[in-house]
Amino acid sequence: MKKWIMICCVLLVSLLSGCMYPDSKIAQNSVPYKDQLQAVQSAVNQFREANGGLLPIKTKEMDTPIYQKYLVDFTKLAPHYMAEPPGNAFESGGIYQYVLVDPETNPTVKLIDLRVTEVIRDLKLRIQMYRDKNQYPPFEKELAAGVYTLNYKELGYQEEPHAVSPYSGENLPLVIDGKAEIYIDYRVDLYQAVKKYSNEAKEGKDIRPLLLKDAPFVPAYSLPYTVKNGEPVFMAQ
Repeated sequence: MKKWIMICCVLLVSLLSGCMYPDSKIAQNSVPYKDQLQAVQSAVNQFREANGGLLPIKTKEMDTPIYQKYLVDFTKLAPHYMAEPPGNAFESGGIYQYVLVDPETNPTVKLIDLRVTEVIRDLKLRIQMYRDKNQYPPFEKELAAGVYTLNYKELGYQEEPHAVSPYSGENLPLVIDGKAEIYIDYRVDLYQAVKKYSNEAKEGKDIRPLLLKDAPFVPAYSLPYTVKNGEPVFMAQ
């Protein structure tokens, strides 16, 4: 009962915070401006050159998922390499985290849309409460080895939760693995990417980098995917 009260309080504070935040400020901080990306890229390049190839990133655990691992550390960039973090960055009250991809050979600045994080956080809270009573999450269907859908009614949802794709705007389903980690299922977006870059989609090769070609976003909270018979599938773990 206490846990439910705590969750309700967190949700209420979130709603009130959103209501008190000016609409103009929300609009300003939620647009992935191309020039903001370019400004951060320029600052990263300058920092790297001035520091013998080191990158301005936050220290993360070694097992951090690849697209969430190399977060840009703006305390290392501002004010020497840029005046301040961009207005749409999390550090400035925005809804994006700036990250680096391909850090070893071609460090490139991309974005994580943090709105998907809120959906995952809520689902994890509900799963933890369910596991306190039932030990295991309410697995429903196995999509691939170790990848499952959930029975959301058992978790108290009236409608199935989803994450809005930063690529297509489509509603993307959520999946869970055997360790109760939650992921976004990007197969809808990957299907379009595979059609466009079919010559680069090889069976046995992770195809998530295809999503980076035409968008400033990374597929955060994703499992590896490959292609089979022209369709994106979960890669064997």
